[in-house]
Amino acid sequence: MATHNLLLLPGDGIGPEIMVEVKKVISWFNAQGGDSFETDEGLVGGSAYDAHGVAISEEDMAKAMAADAVIFGAVGGPKWDSVPYDVRPEAGLLRLRKDMELFANLRPAICYPALADASSLKKDIIEGLDILILRELTGGVYFGEPKTITDLGNGQKRAIDTQVYDTYEIERIAKAAFEFARTRNGKVTSMEKRNVMKSGVLWNEVVTATHKNGYEDVKLEHMLADAGGMQLVRWPKQFDVIVCDNLFGDMLSDVAAMLTGSLGMLPSASLGAADPKTGKRKALYEPVHGSAPDIAGTGAANPIAMIASFAMALRYSFEKVAEADMLDKAIANALAKGLRTKDIASEGTKVVGTSEMGDAIIAELNALSA
Repeated sequence: MATHNLLLLPGDGIGPEIMVEVKKVISWFNAQGGDSFETDEGLVGGSAYDAHGVAISEEDMAKAMAADAVIFGAVGGPKWDSVPYDVRPEAGLLRLRKDMELFANLRPAICYPALADASSLKKDIIEGLDILILRELTGGVYFGEPKTITDLGNGQKRAIDTQVYDTYEIERIAKAAFEFARTRNGKVTSMEKRNVMKSGVLWNEVVTATHKNGYEDVKLEHMLADAGGMQLVRWPKQFDVIVCDNLFGDMLSDVAAMLTGSLGMLPSASLGAADPKTGKRKALYEPVHGSAPDIAGTGAANPIAMIASFAMALRYSFEKVAEADMLDKAIANALAKGLRTKDIASEGTKVVGTSEMGDAIIAELNALSA
């Protein structure tokens, strides 16, 4: 049986609290026999800055590079608002993405049946929703140079961020989108702003060419990103896989997250290219939500996105599809019994805390494996 090495990076705010619940799940799977998971922990974000003066230490960065997968909590908070820009908490996550070459960010938006009434949209619009947003993660305006603020004098400043994409960056994320679509409903929607952005023109051209070069069995449609945002809240079930650049992917995936009722519900995976010899990919799994410093330490955080992120690790890093399906089913069953953390509570449901929700999911795993 194989042993898989996980690096746990809880981070800041509610990160450590929700990571505790993932540890319960990892321990449960280890107790079942079969493949096992060995874990190590490190610091990232504000906690790393407090300890080392940087957003992630060289030692922990080396651990991340060597791990079979990184399980990441959340970073940031008001405590670190005034630290230098290059060591801000978010810089740790950006370095992980860049150094590990995690170019493909998978953000599923799935509506659990029990939560169809939790969305701000009508039930018939989101019931049964299952879409996948594929965000290019290591290029675009977040990493483009120059990136400056210049003092022009007379009280005026000029800020510059640069949107940069090369052909290969667009091509590899497009290929990933088509390949994932083949395992789903066979449709890709590419979103950009080719009407006003040169990078959007190139994006459109490369995605179209990639489609013609071996993926014509998948349906491809193009949509301007702003129109895509509108369509996500008008009729989201028209989409299957959405592929877009770093900036638009960041915004549109958060829009999609709220379709399901709470940012606390959605996991994500960030994947690198497959190693040509081993086929393995560097990977980082994290919830879409942030560090939620306003509820940190209160025991109220929703751990479901964190636990579902581990389910994605089972699926995409370790090819444990049956185990991933079981964990997803355990989450759905706990919700079906009316258990809710505060962020997704509604009339007639039972509000539970972080630990109670984690325990409930473990109980459902026990029931499913009996």
